[in-house]
Amino acid sequence: MGFKRVLIANRGEIALRILRTLRDMGIEVAIIHGREDRLSIPVRLSDIAYPIYSSNPLDSYLNIEAVVKAAKELECDAVHPGYGFLAENAEFVRRLEEEGITFIGPSADVITLLGDKIEARAAMEAAGLPTAKGSSEPISDQKVASTLAEEIGYPVIIKAAAGGGGIGMQIVEKGDEFASALKLCQSRAKSAFGDERVFVEKYIQGAQHVEFQVLGDGKNAIHFGERFCSIQRRHQKLVEEGPWLDDAKRTEIGNLVCRGAETVGYKGLATFEFLRDANGDFYFLEVNPRVQVEHTVTELITGHNLVELGIRVAQGEDLPMKQEDIKWRGHAIQCRLNAEDPKEFIPSPGRLWECHFPSGFGIRCDTHAHAGYEMPGCFDSLLAKLLTWGKDREDAISRMRTALDETTITGVQHLIPLHRRIMDEEDFLNREVTIQYIDNHQELLG
Repeated sequence: MGFKRVLIANRGEIALRILRTLRDMGIEVAIIHGREDRLSIPVRLSDIAYPIYSSNPLDSYLNIEAVVKAAKELECDAVHPGYGFLAENAEFVRRLEEEGITFIGPSADVITLLGDKIEARAAMEAAGLPTAKGSSEPISDQKVASTLAEEIGYPVIIKAAAGGGGIGMQIVEKGDEFASALKLCQSRAKSAFGDERVFVEKYIQGAQHVEFQVLGDGKNAIHFGERFCSIQRRHQKLVEEGPWLDDAKRTEIGNLVCRGAETVGYKGLATFEFLRDANGDFYFLEVNPRVQVEHTVTELITGHNLVELGIRVAQGEDLPMKQEDIKWRGHAIQCRLNAEDPKEFIPSPGRLWECHFPSGFGIRCDTHAHAGYEMPGCFDSLLAKLLTWGKDREDAISRMRTALDETTITGVQHLIPLHRRIMDEEDFLNREVTIQYIDNHQELLG
């Protein structure tokens, strides 16, 4: 039996993205919203809007009991978390399970497993995924950690076990820097996640960031290929594109990620993230157990609606296709148009006085923004996702230049100037891109 009414527990462009898919599927749309979003497009387009007002705007989307209450009162069959907020909160999933409401995503146990970077690393290593040399358990003793670092060989990286988004990570180049880096990482991990456990692994120099899109139904899994997302600032992605690998490597890594998903009984959309070294070797990084911001890149090159597929498996449907049914066509690029100072990456909230996004052949723009929209300063700075598709990478880049030149946003600072310069930069054009790209190309910041 399919869902009749789904609650969207999110805001902004991803809420609008989910709403459109629910409409396509003939499912009623309910949505929660804070005071700042009461006039937003997804709220105005929903069938039912449920206000959760709080003195702290974030609490409108983070208060588990308030969201569960909304889902119960509105008699929703399921809740779609989008990304961020409660999307990876196992306690939230358990509360929904207790109320007989479906969470559109993996089980609480799987979220707990994958949310612990040490446990996730061990599980994926057992499934055959390649991992960098490192600790297999949390480390708190400085002497033990330092000895392990010496065995692995510098440089190493210290990571929070419960972490994500690059928070607290410390790269250590030599032994006499280790003790202070360990304390700093533990402190930041405790502050951000309430968990000071950390682990140490080999730092991959000159690395590229490559991720694989996976869909599982709890028993079987298929993959939709890779996305390349090495252009980042503060470990947050700015430009994503795909495909990037040759067919043989895609098949090799694709088989591994499917095995990893099946090993843990994964149900829903997931992204398996890797670092790829200068030799082309892959090292497992983490699994994001939710829809990704950049799922749109994969949709353009495969022709499949990933959000719809995630909802269908949540309804209890088996995978609707086999691996051999998935084909890749052309090339797609996504630029995140954040409302930020393009030099310092400081958020730039404010009212959009003029706002025009491009359209036409091979162009997609996912946005909740419009002229008169008040960009809040309390939420993520993502204003729009601008994508282009082309018959090959050069075609997609050329179309992105045109699309960026057509885009008009006034009233806030934004990253369009940076993206436009990236599209002309020689290393980018030659595919010579690592996760240090922005650090190594400071001239792009203007």
